[in-house]
Amino acid sequence: MTLGIIGVVSAMTVPTLMQNYQRKSYVTQLHKVYNELSQALLQYQTDRNAVNLNEAGLTSNDALSKFFATYFKVVNTCTDRSPCFADSYENMSGKTIGTNSSGYLTLASGASLGYGIVNAKYILFRIYVDVNGLQGPNIAGRDMFAIYIYKNGLIDDTDVNDSANAPLTNELREEAFASKCDDPSASFWYGCFGKILNDNWEMTY
Repeated sequence: MTLGIIGVVSAMTVPTLMQNYQRKSYVTQLHKVYNELSQALLQYQTDRNAVNLNEAGLTSNDALSKFFATYFKVVNTCTDRSPCFADSYENMSGKTIGTNSSGYLTLASGASLGYGIVNAKYILFRIYVDVNGLQGPNIAGRDMFAIYIYKNGLIDDTDVNDSANAPLTNELREEAFASKCDDPSASFWYGCFGKILNDNWEMTY
């Protein structure tokens, strides 16, 4: 009887423990990419004695590609997504999402990046980060995130109206999360990364 009770309790708790472990693993890998990218951007500016990325010359897809080749250990580069990115990705409600980028690469850490210039008022580039490469689940907000490189050299999410420089306020990040990442009908899927920043590098959703 005791073994039966233990079995029932295990069946109830083990799935939750596994989910928590997976979420922590995804966030840990995301944090590692974020730190490496932040440090590389700062070094890029320092090497060019520049006060921002525009002045440093990081203003095109070609410049970003060379930046990655110089400051990261890149093990694979792809003009099309394969074999750097999975064939398809979904949001958390199961809707297929777009991940088209100007270039793709895989880092030695196992993370894959898709990148492209945005050149909006405050933002230079959008980076799609698949923290575990071709491994599943390939879901935005779980192992796939959209992050943005700002002209001032900082990395953040983006607000809905491109109305502020990084770092964004907690309110702008929460608005993006609610209207994009957490909305199953949304055609865009940013906002997941900003929510993690707000919650001190925890995946609480």
